[in-house]
Amino acid sequence: MRERRLRRDAIPRHVAVIMDGNGRWAQARGLSRAEGHHAGLESVRAVVRSAHELGIRILTLYAFSSENWSRPKAEVDAVMDLLDRYIDEEVDEVHRNGIQIRTMGQLADVPRRTRQKLDEAVARTAGNDQMVLCFAFSYGARQEIVDAARELAQQVEEGKLRASDIDEKLVSAHLYQPDLPDPDLLIRTGAETRVSNFLLWQIAYSELHFCDVMWPAFRKEDLVNAILDYQARERRFGLTSAQVRSGCPEDA
Repeated sequence: MRERRLRRDAIPRHVAVIMDGNGRWAQARGLSRAEGHHAGLESVRAVVRSAHELGIRILTLYAFSSENWSRPKAEVDAVMDLLDRYIDEEVDEVHRNGIQIRTMGQLADVPRRTRQKLDEAVARTAGNDQMVLCFAFSYGARQEIVDAARELAQQVEEGKLRASDIDEKLVSAHLYQPDLPDPDLLIRTGAETRVSNFLLWQIAYSELHFCDVMWPAFRKEDLVNAILDYQARERRFGLTSAQVRSGCPEDA
């Protein structure tokens, strides 16, 4: 069987990742869940570097969901400590590589120390334009959509907007990171096949790639395999194959 080669002219612009499997990876090795998250941090480092090397322009990582606050306090504290550590140890390299750090989510719920480190990293890298690294932290897609609806409802109530003016473009403009394009590719590790309240609005036409690799074991080879899977697909956005091939939106 001929080995597929990565097409450098068809790298997805925006890749989003649900980083799943830290706990199960640790349990399979007789380790604590906290140790699994620690191992997962190494994968974050590796994947950010690999994404930059491959020419991915935007990488969004689902680092901590709004539902994760219900997990045991020791595990939550370990995740916060690891985020602090990542910023302390990696922000210099990220900045040198021209990567801009962003965040999305309910950051008011995040401990002040961690929130301050995130804010400082965002401010320091704001002028970088080689790649965007967006951490979805304390994030839930349903809450994001609710927040957008509330903002629009408030504008209607204040007479700044008519309800009939609200369309998909306007809703998108009130999401947490409205200037980022929708993900081309969503990857979920850990052998699960669900999207877990992640970017529900934005992934309407994203290609989904589910893999059995647990997040702590995920490396550049796995990212490349996901992109190869993406490149093998035909993105039609509601059109027929004939329309896509002809470049004509009319019936072929």
